[in-house]
Amino acid sequence: MRLLTVCLLLLGLAAPAAAAPLTVEDSGGTHTFQAPPERVVALSWSLTEQLLNLDVTPVGVADPEGYRHWVVRPALPEGVADLGLRQEPNLERIAELAPDAILISDDQRAFLEPLARIAPVLHFETFSADHDNLAASRETYQRLATLLDREGLAAERLAERDARLQELRERVRAHFDGDPPKVTVVRFLDEARLAVYGGNAMSTFALEALGLESGLPQPDSKWGFAMLTLRDLARLTEGVLLYIEPVPKGAEQFDKPLWKALPVVRAGNVEALPPTWSYGGVFSVVYFAEAITDALLRLDPQ
Repeated sequence: MRLLTVCLLLLGLAAPAAAAPLTVEDSGGTHTFQAPPERVVALSWSLTEQLLNLDVTPVGVADPEGYRHWVVRPALPEGVADLGLRQEPNLERIAELAPDAILISDDQRAFLEPLARIAPVLHFETFSADHDNLAASRETYQRLATLLDREGLAAERLAERDARLQELRERVRAHFDGDPPKVTVVRFLDEARLAVYGGNAMSTFALEALGLESGLPQPDSKWGFAMLTLRDLARLTEGVLLYIEPVPKGAEQFDKPLWKALPVVRAGNVEALPPTWSYGGVFSVVYFAEAITDALLRLDPQ
């Protein structure tokens, strides 16, 4: 009997301890998971970006082709299921995927209840006029890392991100001999209107990380931009103008007299930025900073 008891004790010591439940907070409260979710659905492009930067490929995302066209980085692997539009996700298709967790942003809040009948839903409010969007995005990334048991990887990636931004800042400063120009970042919306990025925009956080100022500052807002016209750009009398590709059909302004008459255009201080998502996660600041640096290094420092 004593031998049997000892054997049972030894077996108990050898057995692996049960994993502790994972607790993670979203914008609505606290959620508990018994294990890291393996099948994750993301209905927001910024959350898709955050997952990919944790080396997690979602089983399905909203509008994957739109992501590949507008967001681009990090690359979305082939084979990820198309779950419809971000503003109108396909609930039936999501249910067929049998996800362990569904990630949404404000655009999908109206679908929270039906989604919750499929799987646990985590809602992250990354963009708001009431907070710093970059700080909120960084916090979201860390919370997702907790959910997916990848906190060590997240810490490494964030450290690499911060070091990369410092490296780019030094390159820009050296190119302009310590006196860089002001930089204005815009996106053509259509033939008549542009988004001019200002306070709380990821592109503006990139400018700040590079030690740069905007030539056409805009107040803080939820999405970080003001809608202006091409004529408004006549107020831009110094610095560099950078526009984000792709340019929508019908917004090719570059042969128009008004465009050619702009002071910044006449000075030859206009460059294109490759497709970079203006409403991305914490790493979109690096993507913007890299694109801005490359564009500025193409200019004569004068």
